Amino acid sequence: MSMASEELEKLAIKAANEAIQLEHQGYPSMAVAKFTRAVDILKQLCSLYPRSYQNKVYQDYIRQYEKKIQDLGGQQDGEETKPTVVRVKKADSMILREKPNVLWEEVVGLDDAKTAIEDAIVYPTQRPDLFPSGWARGILLFGPPGCGKTLIAAATANKINAAFYNVDAASIMSKWLGESEQNVAKLFENSRLVSENGQPSIIFVDEIDSLVGVRTEEVGGEIRMRNQLMKEMDNISDKGKLIHVYVLGATNKPWSLDQPFLRRFQKRIYIPLPSVEARLMMFELYSKKLLGVSAEIDLKKLANLTEGYSGSDIKDIFQDVNSKAIREFFKTGKYKDENAKPRDVTMKDFMEVLEVRKSSVSSELLKSYTAWFEKYKAL
Repeated sequence: MSMASEELEKLAIKAANEAIQLEHQGYPSMAVAKFTRAVDILKQLCSLYPRSYQNKVYQDYIRQYEKKIQDLGGQQDGEETKPTVVRVKKADSMILREKPNVLWEEVVGLDDAKTAIEDAIVYPTQRPDLFPSGWARGILLFGPPGCGKTLIAAATANKINAAFYNVDAASIMSKWLGESEQNVAKLFENSRLVSENGQPSIIFVDEIDSLVGVRTEEVGGEIRMRNQLMKEMDNISDKGKLIHVYVLGATNKPWSLDQPFLRRFQKRIYIPLPSVEARLMMFELYSKKLLGVSAEIDLKKLANLTEGYSGSDIKDIFQDVNSKAIREFFKTGKYKDENAKPRDVTMKDFMEVLEVRKSSVSSELLKSYTAWFEKYKAL
């Protein structure tokens, strides 16, 4: 099955590339024939493997190629055509490097997670000579959505002044059709070069379960990409190499990860819902960003009332109370006066918002995280 799908994918890519060349050379009718051929093959792949994640990729390209067919349909060979943009981008142009602006101190709570990351990344980066047996290069961050997985990854990169490669799993599959394994290799090659020049590198893959989750069916592109990713993770984990390249994967569904990838994440760190102490710190932090806050607000009470809320939920609460005051300000017409400002946010505002905004994380989901953590934890 995998060999057949891989061959079909190669044929589709070949037909699409030939179509693009013919379009550039001024032969639109011949290009239409090649684009049609590519569409037919991709539709055949979708039909053969209806449950494959790669189908989303194929459907995107089918739509793009069908649009090209429509655009070129009325042209005759020899007419001038505009360059197309449907060709897969090269790896170099897809590597996203960012300078995170999140400070380590801004990650509220998560003391166990921060300690584990210090042991796995911060200390080995600062004194690799103290780790003769090597150190973890694959770190999995898992837990409920909105609890700070991306935040702590960015803060880690900032703390060690690392190059930060923020990779979205879904975009990898959609943009790297036909060149997935080459681009995975290029991503790691670039990261290693940065590391060899004295700067650590962090490859952060959000929603990694959609990239390396358990599959009932796989097509050629998925298989090659996954094999290449396993190979690259093994290479950077070689204990004999002083490589400061780290892969941080984040997921809300750790139970969906394929076992061969799970063992390549030597550290598996639970990012839980914030404790009451952490929630209080969040309320103190966010309240400073409001335009005006009434002195009668009891932040400790609010922290206790938000048991079971995620960090993202708490941030949304502040957006809601701020919007409430702004809404009243606009309705009174005072906004027309540039010197006028909305009223201060009150405790009543918070209580009314809490009546209509509940936690986004269910107790059943929390039990699933706890059970998985007890089985696979590695701090």
